[in-house]
Amino acid sequence: MFKFLEKNKKLLVYTPLVVYWIILFGATTLPAASMPSFGVVDKVNHLLAYFILAILLFLTLLFQQKVPLSLNKAAAYALIICSLYGMLDEVHQIFIPGRSAEFLDFLADACGALLGVLVMNYLVKKSGAFL
Repeated sequence: MFKFLEKNKKLLVYTPLVVYWIILFGATTLPAASMPSFGVVDKVNHLLAYFILAILLFLTLLFQQKVPLSLNKAAAYALIICSLYGMLDEVHQIFIPGRSAEFLDFLADACGALLGVLVMNYLVKKSGAFL
């Protein structure tokens, strides 16, 4: 599976990451009154959003050719970048009407990123790809 993703990385990894990140930023830029209600606890939404972001970013870092990274460095960079973005996104929401920065939202973002990285790290190691 990873070889197929790597072979088609522009279409199946890079493009989804860019599109997803734009959607994520757009969703967090909407004023609170405009936000659709999904009926799911807010923290779960944060966790899932950053879980997906971390998976896409992890794969992007793993497959990119300009700066070769080991599996462990790709995992660490994906976690750091996602966590920093979660923090910046919380600060950004201070300036959005009806929104606020919450430490627990950031914690949910970081936990989602950690879970995404751990899952992908496990799957890549189990598959024997990139080792």
